Amino acid sequence: MTHHATAEAWISSYERLWRTSGTDGLAQLFTLDATYRTSPWAPPIEGLPALAAFWDAERDGPDEPFTMSAEVIAVDGSTAVVRVDVEYGASGDRWRDLWVLELDDDGRCMSFEEWPFAPQ
Repeated sequence: MTHHATAEAWISSYERLWRTSGTDGLAQLFTLDATYRTSPWAPPIEGLPALAAFWDAERDGPDEPFTMSAEVIAVDGSTAVVRVDVEYGASGDRWRDLWVLELDDDGRCMSFEEWPFAPQ
């Protein structure tokens, strides 16, 4: 069963890893066969090697300036729903997302689904 504290710890680790060079820490956050969707309609990125390649392609690097705040808004069984606000410093782009996370008993993510919303 996932608890608010487990989901909050996972989110903190996710942000910290996004700000860290490399992708070696992904195995601490995601299961080996995790799926990761960048939108509800996107095909899933499947498994750690594919997820690592995606992260390397999407990030500007560990010094990418952005602010992020997140609030766990619901937890049911192994599923957590999170509201995330991100603002990128260089571009000024803003996003409000919903994340749907399914966490295993060790607190690693088995399934990540993002619902991104931009103010435009």
